[in-house]
Amino acid sequence: MGLQTVFRAVITGAPGSGKGTVSRRIAQSFGLKHLSSGDTLRAIIETKTDLGLLMKSCIDQGQLVPDDVISRLILSSLRGLEQSSWLLDGFPRTVAQAEALDSVYDVDSVINLDVPFQTIRERLTSRWVHLPSGRVYNIDFNPPKKPGLDDVTGEPLVQRDDDSPEIVSRRLKDYERQTQPVLEYYRSKGVLETFSGTETNKIWPHIHAFLTRKIPGNQQAVGKA
Repeated sequence: MGLQTVFRAVITGAPGSGKGTVSRRIAQSFGLKHLSSGDTLRAIIETKTDLGLLMKSCIDQGQLVPDDVISRLILSSLRGLEQSSWLLDGFPRTVAQAEALDSVYDVDSVINLDVPFQTIRERLTSRWVHLPSGRVYNIDFNPPKKPGLDDVTGEPLVQRDDDSPEIVSRRLKDYERQTQPVLEYYRSKGVLETFSGTETNKIWPHIHAFLTRKIPGNQQAVGKA
């Protein structure tokens, strides 16, 4: 049996579009290593270093972390996954970040989740989070087993500052302004695939079918591109 080729993908979509849920399903179904920029940022914030405090300040105010900072962090994390197929979630968010990624790795596919902003506003303002783990619940369609408590630890859930209606609106505007050029960037390279809808469970079968066709051997790769 020949050496499989690694498969490298990016998933993009506005905050609250379902990237985390879809990413977990892709990782489970196809064996890709899932690297979330949000998880990376949370780990840095927990260190309470100057860099961590800077990132916390950005996130609390609904701002994006500076391009050069987040690019260095993500590329550093990817160095440990040289032999694996991977899925990047939440990065790149700007053309500068996309160019930084392209300078090191070839991206095979960019999965774009196209969810109406009104749907996202409703999701995010109903969202509650278990901060230590990053587990997310939604009062409308994914509620915790016990109101206000994490299913795994039983610890209290909180609503993040950046999920308030005012900051959600600002985040969506920032996303649209900064990320549309990224979509155009990847569209011009012929690797952008957009999936539209209002429900993750209805979008997912289309993504699954697409990746079944796209991923070499339909399994986690073991070689190096």
